[in-house]
This record gives sequence, structure tokens and C-alpha cells, in this order.
Amino acid sequence: MNTRGKGFLSLTAILMVLGLAATAFAFGENKFEQEVEKETGAVKLVREVLAGGYGIITTEELKQLIDSGKDILVVDTMPFEDSYKKEHVPGAKQFLFPIPDMTEWDTKETDGKSQEDFAALLGPDKERTIVIYCGFVKCTRSHNGAMWAKKMGYTNVLRHPGGIFAWKGAGYPIESVK
Repeated sequence: MNTRGKGFLSLTAILMVLGLAATAFAFGENKFEQEVEKETGAVKLVREVLAGGYGIITTEELKQLIDSGKDILVVDTMPFEDSYKKEHVPGAKQFLFPIPDMTEWDTKETDGKSQEDFAALLGPDKERTIVIYCGFVKCTRSHNGAMWAKKMGYTNVLRHPGGIFAWKGAGYPIESVK
């Protein structure tokens, strides 16, 4: 191989190394930005849980609870047509809640359903385990549902923050409405 060919290979090798280094640097920068995003989400979730006075449950814990056969109620707070009808946790009941914090009951935000409708869905047993979820961690529909259940006197209210995305991500079965 002549000197010119060796120079070309060396230049190519240097450019490849620089490209890999730039890629690694970009990913390195991105991981720090991702950590800030995770932290922001985690702190927001903790603040919502503290303000709402309810507990939280992981996807795996919810699956175990469902499999245990214990009498629980799982509530999906997503819109019926856009989400619940297509896919939901098996056995979950649907009750729409809005995304922004709902400090006052607003039937426009709950698809025309009243607080009494929500109480009828939850049932008379104020100690029954109630698990409320929405789409994913950033979605606050589940916060609103859990907060309202607590406000109405239900004592064993849990929020599943990962929602249907985490449920599907874990590979668990889903149901749909035909």
C-alpha cells in the first residue's frame, strides 16, 4: 500500500473515532438531560401523592393484587372511545377524569358524570381497595381520580402511576371493548 493509501486509511480511522466520540458525548449529554426529566417527574409524582393522601402501587404489585383474587376495584380514568375501549387492564372500569387538577367537581370534565356517579362506581365499601390509573406517569387523570376517591372517604386508595403504558410494557394482558 502506498503512502497516500495509508494516509487515507489513517484519516478515515481518525474520522471514525471522532464520530464515535461525538456520538458518545451526545449520548452522555443526553443522559444528564434525561436525569433532570426523571427527577422532575418523580418530584411531581411525590407531591401529587402527598397532596392527594393516597398510596401508590407498581405495575408488578398491581398484577399480583389482581392475581390474588382479592376484592379490588381498578379504575381507568382515560376517555372511553380514545383509550379504554381500545385497551385497558383486565377487569378495570372506566371513569373519565381531566388532565388538569380538578379541585372542584366539573361534569363537563368528567364526560357529564357526577360525583354521585363516581361514588356509585366505587361502591358503598369505603375500605375496599381501589386502584386508579391513566396512561402513563406524567398523566394526572389518575391523580384526580385517586384524590376524589380519598375526598369522598375511601380509605384504601392506590394510584398506579405507570398506567396502561407500564402495564403493556411489562407484557401483561389487556382487554378491549368490542
